[in-house]
Amino acid sequence: MSIDLPLIWGVLIAFAVFAYVVLDGFDLGIGILFPFLGGEDERNRAMNSIAPVWDGNETWLVLGGGGLFAAFPEAYSVLMTAFYAPVIAMLLALVFRGVAFEFRFMAKRGKRFWTAGFFAGSLMAALCQGMMLGAFVQGIAFEDGRYAGGWFDWFSPFSLLTGAAVACGYSLLGAGWLAIKTDGPLADFAFRIARLAGFVTLGAIVAVSALTPLVAPLAAERWFGPQMLWHAPAPIAVVVLGAVLLRAIARRRELTLFLSGLGLFATCYIGFALSKYPYIIPDHVTFRAAAADEAALAFLLPGALVLIPIILGYTGYAYWVFRGKTGHEGYGH
Repeated sequence: MSIDLPLIWGVLIAFAVFAYVVLDGFDLGIGILFPFLGGEDERNRAMNSIAPVWDGNETWLVLGGGGLFAAFPEAYSVLMTAFYAPVIAMLLALVFRGVAFEFRFMAKRGKRFWTAGFFAGSLMAALCQGMMLGAFVQGIAFEDGRYAGGWFDWFSPFSLLTGAAVACGYSLLGAGWLAIKTDGPLADFAFRIARLAGFVTLGAIVAVSALTPLVAPLAAERWFGPQMLWHAPAPIAVVVLGAVLLRAIARRRELTLFLSGLGLFATCYIGFALSKYPYIIPDHVTFRAAAADEAALAFLLPGALVLIPIILGYTGYAYWVFRGKTGHEGYGH
């Protein structure tokens, strides 16, 4: 029985990307909400809630990008060329955000600058990720094995919408995380902003879903063609999870709030993957055609199968050790 190495690597990379969205999404969301928090004490508590885990969350981004380069080099070449500008902008935003995170609690003067930097870096990273998603859904110009589009093909009204949708979704996750990790006025703020972010995120999901068939012919064919039944559970799940989310906010159930927000992301992610499967360069090259040589995939697989459980283990341990509500002291104390 032969092992389907391209499929295994496709699943591993898809898992790494989703793990990044889930884990880094809520701390980017806290950065987006940061300027709206009420005073230094609340901002210190918000930073304390993500201080032990935020940089580890980005491990999954490195794993996803590195895995794409190793396992699907043709796709890496085309996608990185197509998204060069937003990828660079995202990486610079993440770097500046990290600098602002560390410098803010050390600064005697200029704390407002680093607060603004933490917010701007978080918002820019979220917008870039969402815009790349929108451009991927729309499709990529491809000819003779190379990217055939222009420098700004990734920039469109649809990608702006998906960028805003991802930023709103991250804000919802950030509010859910604050509800879990804090109490008092900050938790009250988290539930208030979660209600607003929840309605906006659900509206954005509806808007993106309505426009996707107009900009992505393959999605339209699958959503309204013979494969409709495969995609029908997604909108039903969104409605159910949306109702659970709003009920959790009304009843101040913090864990349910956070998990239902994650569920919305998971539903949209799975629906997006099914709409594009098996294409890794939409809508031109399948993941099997773009895969590296079987020998290379086989050589790399044992390392991934060892590394990923280790990352999951230390990530889970970090969250377990730093469970519970955060204190009022500034980050670093």
